[in-house]
Amino acid sequence: MSSRTVLSVEDYLHTSFSDLDKEYRDGELVERSLPDYFHGKTQALLIGLFIALQSKFKVFPCVETRVRIRTGLYLIPDVAVFYPEEPARIPESPPLIAIEVLSQDDRLSAVRAKLQEYRDWGVPHVWLVDPELKRLYTCDAGLVEVDRFTVPELDIEILPAQIFG
Repeated sequence: MSSRTVLSVEDYLHTSFSDLDKEYRDGELVERSLPDYFHGKTQALLIGLFIALQSKFKVFPCVETRVRIRTGLYLIPDVAVFYPEEPARIPESPPLIAIEVLSQDDRLSAVRAKLQEYRDWGVPHVWLVDPELKRLYTCDAGLVEVDRFTVPELDIEILPAQIFG
């Protein structure tokens, strides 16, 4: 859902919101779904996995960081993992991995569109995690359920038990 307030990119980038950060789409603010406990726990476990990998790889994981997809479009992935360089304050280059964690009130059509925007931007690994149903999906030529995530660049696999406990 988006508000109809027209805002410049400069104003958006210098605005902090009292509630959940908003995305920016061609002058309009776009509200994000409110996360619940399962969402937050899943996000934390994913970040923990990638932070643990920092001793072996030059990975730079972050949560809910505004990224510039193109002029006028700023999205906020739940988790992003940059490799092998640390990104700019507001990343303009695609991360190695962009992860969305499904929230109870997410609309699947909107989530799918967002995942496709990450793919179109050039993110090699676009993942969707459903903490409620404990399912994993990759977004390549559409959403595909998988039994694990793989990152060939790092020669790693991430199993559901590592994400869901």
